Amino acid sequence: MARPIRYEAAGAVYHVMARGDGGRDVFEDNRDRLDWLDRIEKACERFGWRVHAYVLMGNHFHLLLETPEPNLVAGMKWLMGAYSQAWNRRRKRHGHVFQGRYKAVVVNGEGSGHYFRIVADYIHLNPVRSGWVGGSTGRRLKDWSWSSFPTYASRRRVGWLEMERVLGAFELAENRRGRAAYASYLEDRAKDRKGAMTDESLKHLRRGWYLGDDGFRDRLLASLADGVRPKRKRGSVSGAGARAHDEAEAEKLLKAGLQALGVPLEATELQGRGRFRDEKALAAWWVKGRTSVSNQWLGERLAMGHPGSVSREVGRVGREPKLGRRAKKLDAELVSVLNCED
Repeated sequence: MARPIRYEAAGAVYHVMARGDGGRDVFEDNRDRLDWLDRIEKACERFGWRVHAYVLMGNHFHLLLETPEPNLVAGMKWLMGAYSQAWNRRRKRHGHVFQGRYKAVVVNGEGSGHYFRIVADYIHLNPVRSGWVGGSTGRRLKDWSWSSFPTYASRRRVGWLEMERVLGAFELAENRRGRAAYASYLEDRAKDRKGAMTDESLKHLRRGWYLGDDGFRDRLLASLADGVRPKRKRGSVSGAGARAHDEAEAEKLLKAGLQALGVPLEATELQGRGRFRDEKALAAWWVKGRTSVSNQWLGERLAMGHPGSVSREVGRVGREPKLGRRAKKLDAELVSVLNCED
């Protein structure tokens, strides 16, 4: 099965999470939790990681993680493997502990720290959204011991936990006053369980493969391009990052094809039963021959309707001699143009 492509870079920041297999608890008792904390400390020592925030829930964990070296994959393989082996050994069992691969959302940690702040809040407020603290429970956020928040809210230190960047994102100093201000802010948010659950950023963290603005996304896609293209041809990668790369590359090729065919570039201008039918078929044929973009994307982008219609129209290019000749001409023209651009 194709695996989601992983973005790795020196200094990259990630929101990492993983769930128990079948939704099962992976932290059943304090021994499990202490073991995980011990192993994340060892991961920081082995791989040079910087952990800025974390939380352990019953059946999953979250990390705000920075990798000074491009070693997310190697580090997560070691961390999850070592923890799973020990977890199974304590219970004298075998099999998967975590459900599939971990999820890693690339976070824009540059500039004002806006996105850094979003992830730290999301992680620290997780016990509120689960109904274990905050809201009407009568328990404060810092009462959930298995997160980095109690450390932020106290005078104690954890050697492997980096607090400077999260506090800096709020324009707070890493001192007693700064930590107290941060703790007060989050405790106030924890009082409103509904407010902690409806933050607009949540949908991006849950569904996306990156968290940042369009410029950040474009830089990620450019850095992924060389790694995605050959692997995509072999069908060995998948996931939102790879799909985003496919669509960005397809859009570039599609615009070149539509311009060469002399038809409008926007989907709204391509709508209409039978309008530009041959040209849309040729454009779809051209793009499908050079990317792994989905028929659904092409159907929406070219106003061709159902994905099945895209398949039929692309097949028509190979069956109809007149369209076939136009396709060869289009291919020769566009290859020449794109080679000049390279």
